[in-house]
Amino acid sequence: MTQDEDNKKSKTIANAEFVVTESSDLFDFLTLKLIHQSRNNIKSLLIHKQVTVDGGVVTQHDFPLKEKQRVGIVRSVIRGQKENEQLQIIYEDTDLIVINKPAGLLAIADHKNGLSAYHLLTDYVRRTNPKARIFIVHRLDRDTSGVLMFAKNEKLKRALQDNWGSLVSLRGYVAMVEGRLREKSGRIHSWLKETKTLLVYSSQKAGGGLEAITNYQVVDETPNYSLLNIQLETGRKNQIRVHMKELGHSVVGDTKYGAKTNPLKRLGLHAHKLELRHPFSNQLLFFETEVPENFKTLAAKGNSR
Repeated sequence: MTQDEDNKKSKTIANAEFVVTESSDLFDFLTLKLIHQSRNNIKSLLIHKQVTVDGGVVTQHDFPLKEKQRVGIVRSVIRGQKENEQLQIIYEDTDLIVINKPAGLLAIADHKNGLSAYHLLTDYVRRTNPKARIFIVHRLDRDTSGVLMFAKNEKLKRALQDNWGSLVSLRGYVAMVEGRLREKSGRIHSWLKETKTLLVYSSQKAGGGLEAITNYQVVDETPNYSLLNIQLETGRKNQIRVHMKELGHSVVGDTKYGAKTNPLKRLGLHAHKLELRHPFSNQLLFFETEVPENFKTLAAKGNSR
């Protein structure tokens, strides 16, 4: 891969630590270790104080490293008063903020609830610029966790929203559903409508609502539950939840769409991956979060016997 090709694709990274084996400047060291990060993204890590050397934050590009020092990458965390008010920032630059939204937190406030990811992030950006604003680009259900993107200016927000379907190349989710699926992979294609009571339902009649396509694959299963990888070809309201109900395997904890069990004490749906093309720079951005630990623990129970 050439440097230009590397700069066009940006991949987020989890918290990490590296041991220095020979003397080097910090920026050069990071470019060698973070091979999927563009130079601009590495600069962003330094600017936003997400790089440490032996536990201390360093922002200086040419900071001299010595053998055996430890260089860490620390993702920012915005802490609220409750556990589900803690936001992990998985990517930030001058245009974008991408977070790992916890289950139970609204993306943006409604008339009943004032606290939201939007509220917490607005407070965060205004710590350094009292006039700063953020703009929501897409949404996740309150009880769905995972990758959620915000723009830092209205021009980018509009460009993303107006071209979302053509810019996004991957929308990956993981879902814990009830039961064991007979078909271990498949494609669900239907048209979704919404009732006056805001319940979404599926129709096989072409044109009978908004077209919705969901691809799924079983990655693990127990006698009572299945863990699925899901890729969306469309992004409709409640799409995965409705399609899983239609399949006869509701998402766990989703009583609205037929679930009878709640082993995770939350909705079993997590936005795992998002890949899209930046509308202005043409850079390919890829964001990924870890599968929640309780999903993996429940899935592993079927293999522990």
